[in-house]
Amino acid sequence: MEKKVLRKQTQQLLKQVDEATYNKHSHAIHERFLAMQALQQARVVGLTISAFPEVETRALIEQLWALGKKVAIPRCKPATHEMDFYIFSDYNELETVYMELLEPIPAQTVYVTPQGIDLLVVPGVVFDKTGYRIGYGGGYYDRYLPHYSGQTIAFCFEEQMVAKVPKDTYDYPIDCILTELEAINCQQIRKEEQHG
Repeated sequence: MEKKVLRKQTQQLLKQVDEATYNKHSHAIHERFLAMQALQQARVVGLTISAFPEVETRALIEQLWALGKKVAIPRCKPATHEMDFYIFSDYNELETVYMELLEPIPAQTVYVTPQGIDLLVVPGVVFDKTGYRIGYGGGYYDRYLPHYSGQTIAFCFEEQMVAKVPKDTYDYPIDCILTELEAINCQQIRKEEQHG
Protein backbone atom coordinates (compact mmCIF):
# COMPACT_ATOMS: atom_id res chain seq x y z
CA MET A 1 0.00 0.00 0.00
CA GLU A 2 1.42 3.37 -0.87
CA LYS A 3 2.32 6.03 1.68
CA LYS A 4 -0.47 8.48 0.81
CA VAL A 5 -3.19 5.85 1.29
CA LEU A 6 -1.70 4.58 4.57
CA ARG A 7 -1.36 8.16 5.85
CA LYS A 8 -4.97 8.99 5.04
CA GLN A 9 -6.39 5.77 6.51
CA THR A 10 -4.45 6.21 9.76
CA GLN A 11 -5.43 9.87 10.11
CA GLN A 12 -9.09 8.89 9.75
CA LEU A 13 -8.67 6.18 12.40
CA LEU A 14 -7.09 8.64 14.83
CA LYS A 15 -9.88 11.17 14.43
CA GLN A 16 -12.31 8.58 15.83
CA VAL A 17 -10.47 8.34 19.17
CA ASP A 18 -12.50 9.91 21.98
CA GLU A 19 -10.96 12.55 24.24
CA ALA A 20 -10.77 10.39 27.39
CA THR A 21 -8.90 7.61 25.54
CA TYR A 22 -6.67 10.16 23.82
CA ASN A 23 -5.69 11.75 27.15
CA LYS A 24 -5.20 8.41 28.89
CA HIS A 25 -3.01 6.98 26.14
CA SER A 26 -0.99 10.21 25.80
CA HIS A 27 -0.36 10.14 29.56
CA ALA A 28 0.84 6.51 29.38
CA ILE A 29 3.32 7.49 26.63
CA HIS A 30 4.55 10.48 28.70
CA GLU A 31 5.18 8.19 31.69
CA ARG A 32 7.20 5.81 29.53
CA PHE A 33 9.22 8.70 28.09
CA LEU A 34 9.94 10.30 31.49
CA ALA A 35 11.22 6.95 32.79
CA MET A 36 13.75 6.55 29.96
CA GLN A 37 17.42 6.73 30.83
CA ALA A 38 18.08 8.61 27.58
CA LEU A 39 15.71 11.35 28.71
CA GLN A 40 17.17 11.53 32.21
CA GLN A 41 20.63 12.10 30.69
CA ALA A 42 19.43 14.60 28.06
CA ARG A 43 19.79 18.34 28.59
CA VAL A 44 18.06 19.51 25.41
CA VAL A 45 15.00 17.71 24.06
CA GLY A 46 13.67 18.45 20.57
CA LEU A 47 9.98 17.92 19.92
CA THR A 48 6.89 19.45 18.35
CA ILE A 49 3.87 21.07 19.94
CA SER A 50 1.06 18.64 19.27
CA ALA A 51 -2.22 19.25 17.53
CA PHE A 52 -4.99 16.69 18.05
CA PRO A 53 -4.98 13.77 17.19
CA GLU A 54 -1.16 13.58 17.60
CA VAL A 55 0.12 12.29 20.94
CA GLU A 56 -0.29 15.24 23.32
CA THR A 57 2.96 17.12 24.12
CA ARG A 58 1.94 20.36 25.85
CA ALA A 59 1.59 18.74 29.29
CA LEU A 60 4.84 16.88 28.62
CA ILE A 61 6.69 20.11 27.83
CA GLU A 62 5.60 21.51 31.22
CA GLN A 63 6.95 18.36 32.91
CA LEU A 64 10.25 18.63 31.03
CA TRP A 65 10.65 22.25 32.15
CA ALA A 66 9.90 21.18 35.73
CA LEU A 67 12.74 18.64 35.44
CA GLY A 68 15.11 21.40 34.31
CA LYS A 69 15.27 20.23 30.68
CA LYS A 70 15.56 22.64 27.79
CA VAL A 71 12.90 22.16 25.12
CA ALA A 72 13.58 22.98 21.46
CA ILE A 73 10.86 23.11 18.81
CA PRO A 74 11.13 23.50 15.03
CA ARG A 75 10.59 26.52 12.84
CA CYS A 76 9.88 25.45 9.28
CA LYS A 77 11.02 27.13 6.09
CA PRO A 78 8.24 26.19 3.64
CA ALA A 79 10.15 27.44 0.57
CA THR A 80 12.92 24.86 1.06
CA HIS A 81 11.17 22.31 3.31
CA GLU A 82 13.96 22.73 5.84
CA MET A 83 13.69 23.59 9.53
CA ASP A 84 15.70 24.90 12.47
CA PHE A 85 15.14 24.22 16.16
CA TYR A 86 14.91 26.93 18.83
CA ILE A 87 14.86 26.56 22.61
CA PHE A 88 11.84 28.24 24.18
CA SER A 89 10.84 28.68 27.81
CA ASP A 90 7.42 30.33 27.55
CA TYR A 91 4.47 30.03 25.18
CA ASN A 92 4.60 33.82 24.69
CA GLU A 93 7.77 33.22 22.65
CA LEU A 94 5.76 31.41 19.96
CA GLU A 95 3.60 32.56 17.09
CA THR A 96 0.84 30.87 15.12
CA VAL A 97 1.83 30.14 11.52
CA TYR A 98 0.18 28.24 8.66
CA MET A 99 -2.27 25.43 9.57
CA GLU A 100 -2.54 26.79 13.14
CA LEU A 101 0.93 25.46 14.00
CA LEU A 102 2.85 27.13 16.81
CA GLU A 103 6.45 27.99 15.99
CA PRO A 104 9.22 29.80 17.87
CA ILE A 105 9.89 33.49 17.22
CA PRO A 106 13.65 33.49 16.40
CA ALA A 107 14.30 36.88 18.06
CA GLN A 108 12.85 35.65 21.37
CA THR A 109 14.22 32.09 21.42
CA VAL A 110 17.64 30.43 21.22
CA TYR A 111 18.77 28.68 18.03
CA VAL A 112 20.21 25.21 18.61
CA THR A 113 22.24 23.18 16.09
CA PRO A 114 21.38 19.53 15.36
CA GLN A 115 24.44 18.60 17.48
CA GLY A 116 23.01 20.63 20.38
CA ILE A 117 19.91 18.42 20.72
CA ASP A 118 20.44 15.33 22.87
CA LEU A 119 17.15 13.60 22.20
CA LEU A 120 14.82 14.24 19.26
CA VAL A 121 11.16 13.22 19.23
CA VAL A 122 10.26 12.70 15.58
CA PRO A 123 6.60 13.04 14.62
CA GLY A 124 4.82 10.84 12.12
CA VAL A 125 1.49 9.37 11.10
CA VAL A 126 2.34 5.69 10.51
CA PHE A 127 5.15 3.55 11.98
CA ASP A 128 6.45 0.00 11.91
CA LYS A 129 8.55 -1.82 14.50
CA THR A 130 11.78 -1.39 12.54
CA GLY A 131 11.41 2.38 13.07
CA TYR A 132 10.38 3.42 9.57
CA ARG A 133 7.69 6.07 9.42
CA ILE A 134 5.34 7.96 7.18
CA GLY A 135 5.38 11.63 8.08
CA TYR A 136 3.01 14.40 7.09
CA GLY A 137 4.39 14.65 3.58
CA GLY A 138 6.53 17.78 3.89
CA GLY A 139 9.90 16.00 4.05
CA TYR A 140 11.19 18.31 6.83
CA TYR A 141 12.55 15.50 9.02
CA ASP A 142 13.92 13.59 6.01
CA ARG A 143 16.10 16.67 5.40
CA TYR A 144 16.94 17.25 9.08
CA LEU A 145 17.81 13.73 10.23
CA PRO A 146 20.93 13.27 8.03
CA HIS A 147 22.52 16.13 10.06
CA TYR A 148 21.42 14.76 13.43
CA SER A 149 23.45 12.13 15.26
CA GLY A 150 21.71 11.93 18.65
CA GLN A 151 18.98 9.52 19.69
CA THR A 152 15.60 9.59 17.96
CA ILE A 153 12.29 8.60 19.52
CA ALA A 154 8.74 8.60 18.21
CA PHE A 155 5.48 8.75 20.13
CA CYS A 156 2.54 6.95 18.59
CA PHE A 157 -0.74 5.30 19.45
CA GLU A 158 -1.21 1.60 18.68
CA GLU A 159 -3.59 2.61 15.84
CA GLN A 160 -0.57 4.13 14.06
CA MET A 161 1.45 0.91 13.98
CA VAL A 162 1.47 -1.24 10.84
CA ALA A 163 3.33 -4.41 9.90
CA LYS A 164 5.51 -2.72 7.27
CA VAL A 165 5.95 0.88 6.12
CA PRO A 166 6.96 1.29 2.45
CA LYS A 167 10.36 2.94 2.53
CA ASP A 168 12.43 5.10 0.22
CA THR A 169 16.21 5.46 0.08
CA TYR A 170 16.07 8.85 1.86
CA ASP A 171 14.04 7.53 4.84
CA TYR A 172 15.81 7.52 8.19
CA PRO A 173 14.52 4.99 10.72
CA ILE A 174 13.80 5.95 14.35
CA ASP A 175 15.77 4.37 17.23
CA CYS A 176 12.83 3.79 19.56
CA ILE A 177 9.02 4.03 19.47
CA LEU A 178 6.83 4.56 22.52
CA THR A 179 3.17 3.59 22.39
CA GLU A 180 0.60 3.44 25.20
CA LEU A 181 1.35 -0.30 25.48
CA GLU A 182 5.09 -0.71 24.95
CA ALA A 183 8.53 0.69 24.25
CA ILE A 184 9.88 -0.70 20.98
CA ASN A 185 13.65 -0.89 20.50
CA CYS A 186 13.70 -0.40 16.71
CA GLN A 187 17.51 -0.52 16.47
CA GLN A 188 17.49 -4.00 18.03
CA ILE A 189 14.71 -5.22 15.72
CA ARG A 190 16.60 -3.93 12.64
CA LYS A 191 19.74 -5.77 13.80
CA GLU A 192 17.82 -9.00 14.29
CA GLU A 193 16.24 -8.68 10.85
CA GLN A 194 19.63 -8.12 9.21
CA HIS A 195 21.16 -11.17 10.87
CA GLY A 196 17.95 -13.16 10.48
